Amino acid sequence: VRRTLHMMWGELVGVGLVSVLSVLGVAAIMLNYPALFSAFKYVGGAYLVWLGIQMWQAKGKMAIPTDISTAQQTGGMALAAQGFVTAIANPKGWAFMVSLLPPFISTNKPMLPQMSALVALILLIEFLCLLLYASGGRTLRHFLAKSNNVVLMNRIAGSLMLGVGVWLAVG
Repeated sequence: VRRTLHMMWGELVGVGLVSVLSVLGVAAIMLNYPALFSAFKYVGGAYLVWLGIQMWQAKGKMAIPTDISTAQQTGGMALAAQGFVTAIANPKGWAFMVSLLPPFISTNKPMLPQMSALVALILLIEFLCLLLYASGGRTLRHFLAKSNNVVLMNRIAGSLMLGVGVWLAVG
């Protein structure tokens, strides 16, 4: 786990940046273009439904090397940079944040406390997930080496995406 903390730090900084910029962009659209915001909400919901369907249809292939003893050692700053770039360069992360955040923003309340609470919650959940992945890495590697297990994980995550997408569109 200790070795992955550098990458986690970079990932969290990147996710925080994506979250803040997503909240600010969504808030600007909400305040200035309410009709566009409504359309955006439906498109975001449809995107999450599509993403859920794609996850359900995934074949269960996972790129897990069998011999990790030959993996080269990477420095802490390089790992942090890799985590940061992974977070900010992921278009699905941007789309997910922009799709997910609108229902939690109120134009009747100050933006800073709302944004702070949302970003703090997102970063806490992200950190806990990363910590779980890192601490369970060896066991998870063996679990995900079987195609059926990857399919199961994809279907669970896909179902969650479908649920959130429908909730966004109708809620």
